[in-house]
Amino acid sequence: MTETVKKAKPAAKPRKTTTTKKKTAPASADPIAQNHHEVSENHSTSTRQPQVSHDEVARLAHRYWKERGHRHGHHEEDWYRAERELRGMAS
Repeated sequence: MTETVKKAKPAAKPRKTTTTKKKTAPASADPIAQNHHEVSENHSTSTRQPQVSHDEVARLAHRYWKERGHRHGHHEEDWYRAERELRGMAS
């Protein structure tokens, strides 16, 4: 029997490196996050509204809903009222 010898494959040539583009952050699926714009440092602090947490607004809006006797249909009014009140208290 004849022995066959397999030839070794030549070593692969190194690939040339290419410059990669900077990756941007993926767009958020949250429409609220998409609509918020960062305030640049050029704006004075007097134009900024005080930060109020979502949970604080939700708790106060829920309280307004309970005070109305658990009636539905005015949730947006309750939410905006709660935001206005909390921002007024924070400033």
